[in-house]
Amino acid sequence: MTVPKRKAGSSITAFFKPDASKAQKTDSGNAVQRAVNNFDKEKWVASLTPEQRELLQLEIDTLDLSWLSVLYPELTKDYFLSLKRFLKSEKDKGKKIFPPEKDIYSWSRLTPLHNVKVVILGQDPYHNHNQAHGLAFSVNPPTPPPPSLKNIYKGIQKDYNDFRVPNSGSLIPWCTQGVLLLNACLTVRAHEANSHSKQGWETFTERVLSAALEYRRNGLCFLAWGTPAAQRVGRINPDKNRHLVLRSVHPSPLSANRGFFDCGHFKSANQWLLERYGPEGVINWALDPKNTIEEIRRMKMTKEQKEIERALLEDEEREEEEERLSQEQQSISTTTEETSTVTVVETSNGTTAEITETTTETKEEQPKSSEEKSN
Repeated sequence: MTVPKRKAGSSITAFFKPDASKAQKTDSGNAVQRAVNNFDKEKWVASLTPEQRELLQLEIDTLDLSWLSVLYPELTKDYFLSLKRFLKSEKDKGKKIFPPEKDIYSWSRLTPLHNVKVVILGQDPYHNHNQAHGLAFSVNPPTPPPPSLKNIYKGIQKDYNDFRVPNSGSLIPWCTQGVLLLNACLTVRAHEANSHSKQGWETFTERVLSAALEYRRNGLCFLAWGTPAAQRVGRINPDKNRHLVLRSVHPSPLSANRGFFDCGHFKSANQWLLERYGPEGVINWALDPKNTIEEIRRMKMTKEQKEIERALLEDEEREEEEERLSQEQQSISTTTEETSTVTVVETSNGTTAEITETTTETKEEQPKSSEEKSN
């Protein structure tokens, strides 16, 4: 096997960066692509009544095409149009609504249907300023993580002790890897929790989950935290032979101590994803770009990459050994000893004389062993 040469000074970790050009092609992705190809957005928009077009302009403009192509029949149903009329009335009354309109469907753009592998279910958007941005549990940077998200970070640390807790509460890096962060209700009135519940969002988001089940045929991993999330998953009834459902208490400070921290969901999800999707399917839960979770890094490597890394490590060890031997050779010093010999001789006139002979001897001094040094 030919091993690529590693640049001097580069690290093993840096050597293996995912190749973004190699998109995973699956039957799931093909099914979504067929749905997109068969959907004529312009024709559908032209078929709407003037009122429908006005009410659905946000969906037309901001719902990702991969999702719109399979959800568009839902948008003209009575319950959804009633929901949109309710939201319009809230706006007309001057009510402040979170998240901002442009972010209500950000989950669809950050995690297109053909990319979904993991679904984390939330309940209601955050209802304070600069928090909600359309993703369950996530908050707009630079807002610090709320209590539930802090507990999620603690749960990850339990699974991966080299996970570095970030200062930010943005979970966008998860979304771009295929983690769908979906709340049951997609809007809320400012400072009024659950103020938009039972208006139609719950029905719509269940249809979102059903669409994911239908089109993601390789399987999905659901992280259902808390009773409402578990009930939602129960209603869509995922096939246990194809999908994985992991249940636990909610990470809220009110319940997290009853089992959330030790649920092991993050590691369990990755082990399942590795079997289903291969190394490319594994989620890197680290949110700090400088944070390398070693176990996840290894999981995301292909067999060939592991062989290359092993060869590179052997090269490093060999280079270190050669360097050590070279340093030892250079440390060998020489010592010079002079020996003088005095000889007494008798001269021709009967006197005596002393003749001194000096000899020089060069000796090599070998480096002392560790035991000799300690003594």
